[in-house]
Amino acid sequence: MSPRQPRREFDFSGVPERSRREFLKLMGASIALASGCSRELPERIVPYEDMPEQLAATKSLYFATALSLDGYGSGVLVESAMGRPIKVEGNPNHPASLGATDVFSQAAVLTLWDPDRSQTVLRQGVLSTWDAFRAALTARRSRFASQGGAGLHILTGSVTSPTLAAQLHRLLDKYPEARWHQYQPINRDNVYAGTRLAFGETREPRYDFTRARTVLSLDADFLRSMPGHVRYARDFNGARRPGETPSANNRLYAIESSPTLTGAKADHCRRLRASQIDRVARALAQRLGIAVESPTSVPIEAGWLDACAFDLLTRHGESLILVGERQPAHVHALAHLANERLGNVGTTVQYTNPVLAEPIDQLDSLRQLSAAMAAGEVQELLILGVNPLYATPADLEFARHLQRVPFSVHLGLYRDETAMRSLWHIPAAHELEAWSDTRAYDGSATIQQPLIAPLYGGRSPHEVLAVLAGEFEQDGHAIVRALWQGELGGDDFEHTWKTSLHNGVVPDSAFTAEQVTARLPALPPLRDADSSELEIVFSPDPHVHDGVYTNNAWLRELPKPLTELTWDNAVLMSPESGRRRGLANEDVVEIEYRGRRVRAPVWLLPGHPDESLTLQFGYGRTAGGRIAPGAGFNAYALQTSAAPSFDGGARVHPLGTRYPLASAQMHNRMEGRDLARMLPLSAVIQRTAQGAQPSKHERKLLYPPFASPTYAWGMSINLDACVGCKACTIACQAENNIPVVGKDQVQRGREMHWIRVDRYFEGSDAHPRVHFQPVPCMHCERAPCEVVCPVEASVHDSEGLNVQVYNRCVGTRFCSNNCPYKVRRFNFLQYSQDVPSLNAQRNPDVTVRMRGVMEKCSYCLQRIAAAKIASEKEGRRIRDGEVVTACQAACPTEAIVFGDLNDPASRVRIAKTSPLDYVLLEELNTLPRTSYLPAVENPHPDLQET
Repeated sequence: MSPRQPRREFDFSGVPERSRREFLKLMGASIALASGCSRELPERIVPYEDMPEQLAATKSLYFATALSLDGYGSGVLVESAMGRPIKVEGNPNHPASLGATDVFSQAAVLTLWDPDRSQTVLRQGVLSTWDAFRAALTARRSRFASQGGAGLHILTGSVTSPTLAAQLHRLLDKYPEARWHQYQPINRDNVYAGTRLAFGETREPRYDFTRARTVLSLDADFLRSMPGHVRYARDFNGARRPGETPSANNRLYAIESSPTLTGAKADHCRRLRASQIDRVARALAQRLGIAVESPTSVPIEAGWLDACAFDLLTRHGESLILVGERQPAHVHALAHLANERLGNVGTTVQYTNPVLAEPIDQLDSLRQLSAAMAAGEVQELLILGVNPLYATPADLEFARHLQRVPFSVHLGLYRDETAMRSLWHIPAAHELEAWSDTRAYDGSATIQQPLIAPLYGGRSPHEVLAVLAGEFEQDGHAIVRALWQGELGGDDFEHTWKTSLHNGVVPDSAFTAEQVTARLPALPPLRDADSSELEIVFSPDPHVHDGVYTNNAWLRELPKPLTELTWDNAVLMSPESGRRRGLANEDVVEIEYRGRRVRAPVWLLPGHPDESLTLQFGYGRTAGGRIAPGAGFNAYALQTSAAPSFDGGARVHPLGTRYPLASAQMHNRMEGRDLARMLPLSAVIQRTAQGAQPSKHERKLLYPPFASPTYAWGMSINLDACVGCKACTIACQAENNIPVVGKDQVQRGREMHWIRVDRYFEGSDAHPRVHFQPVPCMHCERAPCEVVCPVEASVHDSEGLNVQVYNRCVGTRFCSNNCPYKVRRFNFLQYSQDVPSLNAQRNPDVTVRMRGVMEKCSYCLQRIAAAKIASEKEGRRIRDGEVVTACQAACPTEAIVFGDLNDPASRVRIAKTSPLDYVLLEELNTLPRTSYLPAVENPHPDLQET
């Protein structure tokens, strides 16, 4: 491995001489970095693959690093084109990603290049400098140093970084009266408290879905939001084997308080109010032989519970019960005890040391900080990477108490609510700009290496803490390297360091399983099951999370998986609860709870529990960029520290007004059409045994079919594997320079996504089955769009691709009108604005389209071309798997397969020979190159009608 020095944009040392034209071209493409590369990077970063030095400036390099969510890291490979990070892929070497990603990782490059990021040091809102801040912090150090750190408080989010944790512990050792607080809205408080109740010590549960044949999820959305969810989604779907015997397939039971992707994929799902899940957990525990008092009433059918318990008991060592972070600690403890009784510990669930460096009760830590500020005990407060003035329970009144702190410092990516009220605000370096480290859900460590110098002079928490502690070394790279030199040590450290950077994982850093013994916890009294209180549930938004991504336009415009809403949040309730109150979608209500009130629009969601409201975080912002403020309502304004997850006692008052919401899909039902298919496992086994059957639709063609003598590209999408996460949509947007269009244009039906994920409900509003179906361009062999184009902008190539020639298109939109799949997008306005920093993010291999042309999925033609060039140089055909489309690469469950149909051994060819393979709207005779495999349900024989 030959480590390579990252090159500044205008530093051409060691590079062959360029002409003036080439120089200006390169400078124009990278103009946004002129101010951002003001500091040299003397350290070396290590590329993921070797490449001759002379090609580095013209061909993309990939670097392994990690991106974090709620503190937990996930390994990624970041593509760097001419020194510009432009695209994120999953790292196949990393246990948390296995080469896949989620929507947050895909959108990270847009946050990196966001022109709204904080760009200057501010003191009381006035421009200042890093040197001035460093001098001010050094002066304050003399005060708290003389008092052992008394009055010094530090607030962070969840910390898994070994280096950051080591710095904080050194600081506390040096100043024992100082205090370190942790808080972020989505935390592991209940999870860790549950292990302490069950085992008497804090442990991190880790699940193995590859071994689980029966899974019970109690309010746990493990397919989308838990730490390790990308890996869990892969493992869970890998354990489903349609076509084999029922005993070889897993079965998922889900009980949830708000509709989730996990509930949508469950074979049996029941939706209950959050407070009722405790009662169900006790009833199930008794059926599993645990000595708990049986509830007098259970809000779920006895037959459903009996079938679930029977499946769990008959799968000794091959079952799994997991509980979501929203549920209280004793429900988690019951699940741990049940897993032990079922023989699952050591097989489907293991317990390790906590991944968080300091697994404290974060809500209690925040209470202590708030009380200390209120009492005037906090003299210096450093807020590192979190936004407590926005994202904390309203009753703690953090904003009011912060006024009593004489010296407050905020480090953040944006000038957000906390930055506006702090004495000092320091621009933070993005994770792709700074040296750091992080741990994954299993403890695996990744050294995060920057791909670019900080664009706006941002600083990492390591650098700020080094100044605070008065440490001589204040360089982030040196700080991180020193920690790992102590951890890895040995004479071969340099090799291990480079290997860790190259692979994106520190060798042998995953935590090992610990021996545990569960005990029956003391259970609190049950709440009255007959309570008619309207319950309120607080939840992270599927795409802006707790508000950290609210200024990311890609995520704001990405339709939410179940509601299909964009740009706003809404109060979610069941259709029945809405009918009782005379409410319809977009009606504005006032929610009253514990003396506080919030106004918000309503969205009626099939499958939502009755007499319950879901309020999603992340909106109602007042600062944090140009698009963050104003939209939606602030759920934190109703949250209390006494009941941060859910509580009863809410009231809804209709106001008689409406607030327009932008939904990307207005049809919730398939209206009898056979679009997104789902088959019971018994039917799948029967069809597989029978083999392929002739189509019932005759394929009479007026013209002879197109010949594809060299390559015949095609795609197969497995609906059984698709979980509806929409990582494919964001990956396509990042890869193909797809612009955002804004709420108004989405309301007009003008969204630009080249691959959408349709969502359909089937059955009753109370217990619907949910279907997801990704829909890219079908690349029809008999494409209806081609015959109506007057200028031949939509044409067929010799390899079966339906290509779009932009410079021919005159915007008649005849092709869109004639497309039965509605996958063609017309850019009515100049959506791709000329913003230098956003230009730097764009893929140089894909055209940025001007206004007035039709665009659509191209099967990532640029990736096909790159693979073709490489194979032709070597005098061979493209190998199967050598071309991976952006949507395919991002998919956590490998639901999308792409390849050459002329290759009989290719995965896509094998998928299309399945007797279950079908195409959309086959009766139209368009002969799509994109086909589908149906979703498969594996119901319990006694519950098929429920």
